[in-house]
Amino acid sequence: MSVLTYTRFFCFKEEERMITKQKGTYDIYGNDAKYYNYINNVFTTVANYYNYNFIRTPIFEASELFHRSVGETTDIVSKETYDFVDRGGRSVTLRPEGTAGVVRSFIENKMFGDVNQPVKLYYTGPMYRYERPQAGRYRELSQFGVEVLGSDSPMIDAEVISLAYRTLEEMGIEDITVKINTLGDIESRNNYREALVKYLEPHISNLCPDCQNRFKTNPLRILDCKVDKDSEILLKAPSILDYLNDSSEKRFKSVLELLMELGVDYEVDSNIVRGLDYYDHTVFEFVADIPGLGASNVLGAGGRYNNLVEKLEGPATPCVGFACGIDRLMIILQELNKDNVVQSDLDVYILAVNEEEHMTALKLAQDLRWSEIKCDYDTLDRGLKAQFKQADRLGAKLLVILNSDELSKGIITVKDNITHEEVRIDENEILEYIIGNL
Repeated sequence: MSVLTYTRFFCFKEEERMITKQKGTYDIYGNDAKYYNYINNVFTTVANYYNYNFIRTPIFEASELFHRSVGETTDIVSKETYDFVDRGGRSVTLRPEGTAGVVRSFIENKMFGDVNQPVKLYYTGPMYRYERPQAGRYRELSQFGVEVLGSDSPMIDAEVISLAYRTLEEMGIEDITVKINTLGDIESRNNYREALVKYLEPHISNLCPDCQNRFKTNPLRILDCKVDKDSEILLKAPSILDYLNDSSEKRFKSVLELLMELGVDYEVDSNIVRGLDYYDHTVFEFVADIPGLGASNVLGAGGRYNNLVEKLEGPATPCVGFACGIDRLMIILQELNKDNVVQSDLDVYILAVNEEEHMTALKLAQDLRWSEIKCDYDTLDRGLKAQFKQADRLGAKLLVILNSDELSKGIITVKDNITHEEVRIDENEILEYIIGNL
């Protein structure tokens, strides 16, 4: 091969190289898709039981929304957001979390004026954070969550926590513990901040660089540090629970009592502060005791944010919510061998080989599907033996075996794919028979 030919060959190959997915993203298909849909279906079912309504907000918003709500000094905004300038010169950001967009929608659409209060919403969808990809943590991540806007009742705190707790239980995840804390009101938090700064000041040089930066901007977030979380300095730090005023302490005790009434297992952890600036009062995480998960045992988290609506130019509105990561839950369900999630539940497979039989199969399949029966048939011109194998692979409960001679007499054969018993049914009664035998 000449140098010129060699160069042209590899230049062509370079131009025509296969396009692959971006780092930190992944395709959801096959069994993964079944886990993904299962998680969403369980969550939306439970959310509807609790009388929450669905909301979908845009995947990108004005960058200012997240800078003002999540906080300029948080890791999400300072290190992880996907910010860009669009063709109109506007600064926009791919949403890194769901709460800010819901609050923006609440204000913009004047939901605070709705007759039905509080406004109870749930959402599910992709979020974007530029961080180091690892198992269960991606740059394009999926979350589900709820937000309640308009009630300051401790009952709503308990309801939101129990909704998430129930959702995780319904997925078959056991040994769930709610780690819970309170950040108190502004007075309590300011008193604690002063005490924490005084305590940390002589030790701050012994903590990680991020903690040293947080000491200047938001010292409470030092307690949320993943690097120094087990250091003696943080373990001996003063507890916010010792700095609560009477109203904050009373409110927190009320939330704990309500959780006990609802049968939700909880553990008070004064180091939980969450990584977003908008939280106050109740904050919590859902932790599962699952072998092998390690640091990935946090399934979701949330808290109360009574000042965020007002901060974004809306009326003073108390709020609370949570979010759970779907990607991590997919891994957990697979670790727990929840095979029922991916098992095929095909009701009927229709077998046909010639044109007349295929036409009958097409019409019958439509009648079955419109009767909410899951069915399928062959479209690859496979022989009967191959179709029987396909039906087995799909786990079909009943087989409808079409035969031209029987069809001419108005008869259709139905075979139970478990007992292997066969019956011949009048063509006009086939739909009623299948419905009655599933």
